[in-house]
Amino acid sequence: MATPSTSRALLRTATPRTILSVPRRQFGRLSKANLGCPSLTTSPRPLSTPLPTSSYLLQTTRHYASSKHPEGFTPPTPADLSELRTTVQEFVRRSLPETLASETDRSNQFPPDMWLKLGEAGLLGITADPAVGGLGLGYQAHCIVMEELSRASGSIALSYAAHSQLCVNQLQLNGSKEQKEKFLPDLIAGTKVGALAMSESGSGSDVVSMRTRAKEVDGGYVLNGSKMWITNGPDADIVIVYAKTVPDGGSKGITAFIVETDKAEGFECLRKLDKMGMRGSNTGELVFENVFVPKENVLGKVNGGVRVLMEGLDLERLVLSAGPLGLMQAALDVALPYAHGRKQFGTPIAQFQFMQGKLADMYTKLQASRAYTYATAKAVDEQADIRTQDCAGAILYAAERATECALDAIQILGGMGYTEEMPASRILRDAKLYEIGAGTSEVRRMVIGRAFNKEYAHLAN
Repeated sequence: MATPSTSRALLRTATPRTILSVPRRQFGRLSKANLGCPSLTTSPRPLSTPLPTSSYLLQTTRHYASSKHPEGFTPPTPADLSELRTTVQEFVRRSLPETLASETDRSNQFPPDMWLKLGEAGLLGITADPAVGGLGLGYQAHCIVMEELSRASGSIALSYAAHSQLCVNQLQLNGSKEQKEKFLPDLIAGTKVGALAMSESGSGSDVVSMRTRAKEVDGGYVLNGSKMWITNGPDADIVIVYAKTVPDGGSKGITAFIVETDKAEGFECLRKLDKMGMRGSNTGELVFENVFVPKENVLGKVNGGVRVLMEGLDLERLVLSAGPLGLMQAALDVALPYAHGRKQFGTPIAQFQFMQGKLADMYTKLQASRAYTYATAKAVDEQADIRTQDCAGAILYAAERATECALDAIQILGGMGYTEEMPASRILRDAKLYEIGAGTSEVRRMVIGRAFNKEYAHLAN
């Protein structure tokens, strides 16, 4: 069995946080943790109340009927979201400075106490039901947290997303009442780390070809197989694992399971991967050898795993699309002051048209990507409208633009951009992951094309 990482060992001894009853729209835990923001210690701002027109009543019905949000969800106002962004920026300033981001990249180790800090700040349950300790704020809010964390550290933000979106949100969407009450409090507190295990060495984008098997036995299932490229895998306490329960059943023979690694005899993190970028976001290969999973740990329906997976995948792509936004902003954070302070021929290089063009392109790409991501998230929050082509399109566009912006930042910095003394190199290495993970750029284009084919299928007859 692999030796637990330092961060995992620390969490084992941590005392779970008592679940606080936080009124919606009051970011109480964020202020109580260590931020000390006066504006957040007052009573929550009352929600604006639109006139009860028929369209408003219909919209409200959709909010409460949405299966992608906790019961009773109402979308946050622009003021709520602005306040949240300010709060997360303050958390980053205090808890995730550039020195820590740089050391995380250099050492390829996730900061040991970061999970507890994120949990104390309330950031690990952004979309989860307040009844189990979450904030129930929706996907616009989740994108804001993801963007601001990525602006500081792409790798820490990626691990955050794997925990809060791929694990916590999947449990929120598909877990039974008993499963939510059992697993979500510790995950939201940051005393346990979550992961999702779908990909295998021979089946990444081709999910249905996975080879991991789950055989039904008395009281549950026995899992055999391996999973590859699993973010948080080396540290995970709770892993959502997809396995074939009907080997020749295709998409109708896959089931999702909740694996508790500390109770799973036969589970092992075989190795931690040494990646080009996203260093410190611990990624591993997981092995399951006759791992027993009790039947109460089946997530969703037996043989209904693909439905669980695909429903979560759209939202995963949406939230992850905010990662490249943060990296683009980070590239501008480096390039803009450097270009205005660096002189050549007695003139700041920002006054040269070639440099102005690069800065303008970086800024425009960021704003266009940001608009696409948040418009898609707003549609999910306000209309329960999840368009597969837009979730795929948002991350497709943002990911490719982030790599371009990182390259432009390096070019603006010149020789300094090619050294590790500046963060531009790290930003580039981190950005490239988003063209590969959560479905490659090629697969995203295919997903968009297939969505169009489905929409216009009636014209082919």
